[in-house]
Amino acid sequence: MSTKSYSPRLADKYTKEVVPALVKKFSYDTVMQAPKLEKICLNRGVNGAVTDKKLIDIAIDELTTISGQKAVATMSKKDISNFKLRKDMPIGARVTLRGVKMFEFLDRLISVALPRVRDFKGISEKSFDGRGNYTMGVTEQIIFPEIDIDKVNKITGLDITFVTTANNDEEAYELLKELGMPFKNAAKTNSN
Repeated sequence: MSTKSYSPRLADKYTKEVVPALVKKFSYDTVMQAPKLEKICLNRGVNGAVTDKKLIDIAIDELTTISGQKAVATMSKKDISNFKLRKDMPIGARVTLRGVKMFEFLDRLISVALPRVRDFKGISEKSFDGRGNYTMGVTEQIIFPEIDIDKVNKITGLDITFVTTANNDEEAYELLKELGMPFKNAAKTNSN
């Protein structure tokens, strides 16, 4: 058996192709200045979780299946009487991916899940937060092949946030584009 440890395809692509491309484009002094993908956060609010506690368990199971890592419930921060909400009630589910699982999830998202979106023309490049992080929404969890469509009783969405070490949106955009994120206008910017 070989002693070489497993390394995800996108992690190898990052070190061999993405870092040199970013260093060349932004003329960094060292490769250590190139932005990295720190973590990917999947988050999902559950509509009707106040009245039906099973919906939280379903959301946690689906996020765990999608990400390959155990998801946790998110709790409400304050009481809101109009919504019959008490502090510390479960209202959603979230999971944070780092390292190997992060690159594995990103690879599956780019190559399998996003192409399964109906009428997919690319993702918007307008969802950067100004500090080098990118958030995108997925309207249907069934685009992920891990989800068994026959067992889904309600189609819901989730938010996916990519946290990078980039200083600004331009660097983060280039990092994600080089990793293979299918932005809508990526073809237009390459022709300039």
